[in-house]
Amino acid sequence: MAKFNPLLIVPPVLLAGFVAFVAVGNMREDRNEMPSARAGHEAPVVALEQMEGRTLFTDDMLRSGDVTLVNFFASWCPPCRAEHPLVTELSEQGVTVLGVNYRDEPDRAAAFLDDLGDPYHAIGADPRARMGLDWGVVGLPETFVVDGEGNILTRYAGPLTEEIIESRIRPALERAASDS
Repeated sequence: MAKFNPLLIVPPVLLAGFVAFVAVGNMREDRNEMPSARAGHEAPVVALEQMEGRTLFTDDMLRSGDVTLVNFFASWCPPCRAEHPLVTELSEQGVTVLGVNYRDEPDRAAAFLDDLGDPYHAIGADPRARMGLDWGVVGLPETFVVDGEGNILTRYAGPLTEEIIESRIRPALERAASDS
């Protein structure tokens, strides 16, 4: 009679655990939402390099009492180009939008803004991704709603769409404005 090897149970148990993990993740309300460890906490310090001819985005701007939108973008990012008209529209509607040009060439970043327009009240370059790392940026574009005291209220990873603006960004902006 052959002896049973208990190690034969390990692969099916691991597979069942993985299937359960995926099933639970797919049952979330919004499977694409990426939680941010920074939400509800103070924004990390802003440390950016000057972009020629543009107002530098500084740390004081996040803590000035105004609700802001911080948008990480790059000229080499097609989704950033796709969301740019909506970022411009928010800026034109009076939302203070601060830009972080992420891991980009200065000439290309300038051409991107010259071609599409510059919706940013202030902007800075993060060529080595140090600020992006501090903020938890994992891909571009990423947008953060920050209250007037410098606390991150919400984060959206991915290109903004009209639906995302109406369902997430605008409500977060309104909550922040009513709390201040």
